[in-house]
Amino acid sequence: MRRLLLAVLIVFMPVAAQAQNLLVFAAASLKTALDEITAAQGVIPPANVKISYAASSALARQIESGAPADLFLSADLDWMDYLDQKKLLRPGTRGTLLGNRIVLIAPSDSKASVKIAPGFDLAGLLGRDGRLAMADVNAVPAGKYGKAALEALRVWPSVSGRTAQAENVRATLLLVARGEAPAGIVYATDAAAEKTVRVLDAFPASTHPPILYPAAQLVESRHPQAAAWLGALRSHAAKAVFEKNGFTVIPAQAAVN
Repeated sequence: MRRLLLAVLIVFMPVAAQAQNLLVFAAASLKTALDEITAAQGVIPPANVKISYAASSALARQIESGAPADLFLSADLDWMDYLDQKKLLRPGTRGTLLGNRIVLIAPSDSKASVKIAPGFDLAGLLGRDGRLAMADVNAVPAGKYGKAALEALRVWPSVSGRTAQAENVRATLLLVARGEAPAGIVYATDAAAEKTVRVLDAFPASTHPPILYPAAQLVESRHPQAAAWLGALRSHAAKAVFEKNGFTVIPAQAAVN
């Protein structure tokens, strides 16, 4: 009887391992590209992948609270550093994958026109009652980058009381796409993914910290394909998808952690 039970366990253990979900926590701005990569055949190792998209801040706090994620892809270095300092990252797995830009957008039917420069009239662009759509400026990377840029351009004081702050950058994008805000700050990649908005101008890179996307496996991850899946995000096929969606791909040897 024992031999029969052991034989059954040996047969079914690989099936159970394959059925286990590979849980990826990823910044909301990665959704379009990652969905395309995971849907493509042969780009990444086959696995039952479940991707949870949200603000990097929310995901990092969930991981800190014990969420059973295998991989974390952040939209800034700060939240990856936060988990690193708490020793929640698997040593040797962290690397920076991508770069991005932030842009000022408006609904596609808007007649607005503006050139981003020190002291530019952003308040005037919003009109009398309009609000500037942004991700949460105190926690969400896109919001933090946006506020830093506006402060560097000496524009923040004129609009700080006129923002509509969303839980993540994709929610910010929707506020503008639906016409609920006359303008907003999102990543260039988000603007490219939404046909009902248009880019008014891009913020100079010198006005905010570098926009970098680090990725790492989490220390509690036990999924057998986690490392291979993370590594495949640097493949030529994945690189082509990221670049098509507007990201800058950081070579592994030049990655900044």
